[in-house]
Formats: sequence, structure tokens, C-alpha cells
Amino acid sequence: MTRTLRSFSRLAVAAVALAAPAALFAADADAAEVNLYSARKEELIRPMLDEFTKETGIKVNVLTADADQLVERIKSEGANSPADVLMTVDAGRLYRAKQEGILQAIDSQVLEAAVPAHLQDKDNEWFGLSQRARVVFYAKDRVKPEELSTYEDLASDKWKGRICIRSSGNIYNLSMMAAMIAHHGEEKAKEWADGMVNNLARAPQGGDRDQIKAVAAGECDLAISNTYYVVGMLASKDEAEAKAAQAVSVFFPNQQTTGTHVNVSGAGVVKNAPNKADAVKLLEWLAGEKAQAMYAEVNGEYPVVAGVPWGETLKAWGEFKMDELPMDNLGEYNAAATKVFDQTGWR
Repeated sequence: MTRTLRSFSRLAVAAVALAAPAALFAADADAAEVNLYSARKEELIRPMLDEFTKETGIKVNVLTADADQLVERIKSEGANSPADVLMTVDAGRLYRAKQEGILQAIDSQVLEAAVPAHLQDKDNEWFGLSQRARVVFYAKDRVKPEELSTYEDLASDKWKGRICIRSSGNIYNLSMMAAMIAHHGEEKAKEWADGMVNNLARAPQGGDRDQIKAVAAGECDLAISNTYYVVGMLASKDEAEAKAAQAVSVFFPNQQTTGTHVNVSGAGVVKNAPNKADAVKLLEWLAGEKAQAMYAEVNGEYPVVAGVPWGETLKAWGEFKMDELPMDNLGEYNAAATKVFDQTGWR
């Protein structure tokens, strides 16, 4: 017997996150379905889910909330959880879900063959489904690309008072710092964070789009942002937002060393999934060429599957060397990253 997931807004999910699951879900014995707990906004993945349903006849019910809320909810629901798949926007959160014991290993030759080893859990409990690069965007009229080189160089004195970046509590920055620790050790990472704090043009604030807008407004010369935010800004119907994105150019750091830092959105099958077989089918479909092309074209993300065409903006920006650090490291060093940020006063 399957369980049908009722619709909840993000706000409602937060309010009922620990409520008794029996009061929230109704039974449906006939429909083939998958219940997806997603930290991704539904509008970003709904086109892919609808196409999956069209091809397979399997309905996908979506409940969205913050990743930490979803993990806690699944833990609270326990064996009675209707959740089949947990999807998050960061490898660190997938790592945490595994550590909390709410995912299960799955045997899928399709996923193991499609997703590169460094973008999947070593025990097959989760798989990356799209890549997002965290890069430097610079003011076209104030910075020459030959001035830029590595993430490490951003801590040098020449960038004093010229950098905008969001807060240390943001998961993308935590994962970037975790990668820095994995590559260089905690002490070197702390030195880098000290230099970054000294080079900030303003206190960390806002999201990635706000950093791009700050560069366009002349508040800073460099911004650290995930690429897909700027892809979205360039395509925005908001003229001011599009204009801000047009004022910056992209730079991919560390091309001569470790490669540009990347993270993944990804998913795993929940431990007590009532619809496990169909949940695996969903993950396999999302790792297929059609879904991977949609990730690239619709969301401005990089496919995890080799050979899948990139979206037009990504193509225009050009190919680059990606860091092949195992995604597990972003979770393993998360606590150390938090400590480094706290020690350096990066708020």
C-alpha cells in the first residue's frame, strides 16, 4: 500500500515538520507514485518530474522545505515515514542525512555507471544529479581577468576592500571552506579565511544575486557566486537584475591547480521508503540524458553525466577544469569549516 503526499507550502511544512505522519497522509492502494521530500524549489524540478510521469506513469508527490527540516522530519516519522526520496542542494546535507541513518544503499548499475565516482556516496546511499560551480564574478570595467588566478589569491592584499560574499552560515560557503580544508589542512584554511575577512568590501549579507548586484553598483569589484544564479539573472525579465548580471564576467579559479570548486544537488532513497522500486526508477531517470539536459538548459546547472550538452550561457562561458574532490569531503569537514569561520570572525 502506498501513501499519497498532500500538498504543503514551504511555510506549512516548517510548521508541521514534526507532526504525526498519520494525520498528514492519505492512503492510495492503486496509484504508482513516489513521495519526494525536496530542498529544491518545486518550480526548478517540476518540469523534469512531469516528464518522468509522462514517460513512466509514476506520479511524483513533492513536499518542499529546508534540508535540515526534512532530515528532522524523516527522523521523527521513523518507520512510518511516507518519504521515498530525499533531495538536497548540497553534498554536505546528503552526507548528514547518511550519518543520521535515514538513507539506504541501493543497487543500481544505471546510477553507478552514469554518475562519476567522486559525485556519489561510496556506499551508494546518495548520488549527485547536477553540478554547480562556485566561482568568481568580476566587474568588467574595473578588473582584468589576468589579475585573477586562484581562490587562495583572493586573500592577498591587492583585493583589500574589494570582495563581496554571503555569510559563513550559508551551506555553499561552508562546503567551499570544507574543500579548502580537505586540500590544504585546517591551519592554511584559517589563514585564507583571515585574508578573506580583511578583504571584504562590506559585512557578508544577502544571497548570491545580491553579491552580483553589489558589484554592478560599485560596492565591490569581485563576488563569489554559484554560476546558476547569474544564468538566471541574465535571463530575468527584471531589467535591473539582467543589467546587473551583464556588468560582470565569470572567472573559473584554480585552473592550474586543483580545479574550480563544485558542489552537487543530489538525492538518495529513504531508509523506510514505501515505494522503493519506483524511487530508484526516479533517480535513474534523473541521471538520464533527457533530465540531465533539462538541468543544464532550464536551471543553468552542469550535468553530472559526461557528454550531455550544456545550456547556452554555460557553453558561452566555456569549458573549465572542475575540482574532483570526493563530495563526501564536503560533509566530513563541515564542522571544521564552521570552526574556522567562527575563529576568523567571518559572520
